[in-house]
Amino acid sequence: MLYMIIERFHPHQLRTLYQRFDEKGRMLPEGVRYINSWIDENVTVCYQVMESESIEQLQEWVGRWNDLADFEIIPLITSAQAKEKVLGGK
Repeated sequence: MLYMIIERFHPHQLRTLYQRFDEKGRMLPEGVRYINSWIDENVTVCYQVMESESIEQLQEWVGRWNDLADFEIIPLITSAQAKEKVLGGK
C-alpha cells in the first residue's frame, strides 16, 4: 500500500536529522520502500511517498526518527482506484 508521510522537523534539530541521514541512510525496515520526497522551501516539512506491506512497518521506521520530527501517516490510493471506488465497475 502507498502512504503519504508528512514529517514536521523539530525546531533546532535539522542539522542532527541530516547528519543522521548522512551516517545511517533512511533506516527503512524490511518491507518499506521509499518512492520520493519533497521539502518545503523553509526546510521545516517533508512530504514523502512510501510503499509498505503494513502500517506497523512504517511505524517501526517512524520510531527511528521521531526524536527529530513529528510524523503523520496517510494511506493513499491511486486516481484509478478512487474512480473505481466512486463509480464502481461501470
